Amino acid sequence: MSTNTETRSKRKLNGVVVADKSEKTIVVDVLRRYKHDKYSKQVYKTKKHHAHDETGVAKLGDKVTIIESRPYSKLKRWELLSVN
Repeated sequence: MSTNTETRSKRKLNGVVVADKSEKTIVVDVLRRYKHDKYSKQVYKTKKHHAHDETGVAKLGDKVTIIESRPYSKLKRWELLSVN
């Protein structure tokens, strides 16, 4: 058995804060663009991610970068990396 520990890079996403009412939690709306298989058009989809914000620096409307992290709660699986 080898003790080779592989370091997997964590995913980073950019988005806009749409809710900051909860304590130490923000909701980030992430926009994704992809090409439709049948019609070959550009299609946009959004998804909301709950992220942990320890210091409370992100405010409503801020552009932020979030990164994958350990589960903080039932919904929070992301952590605030920076406010752009």
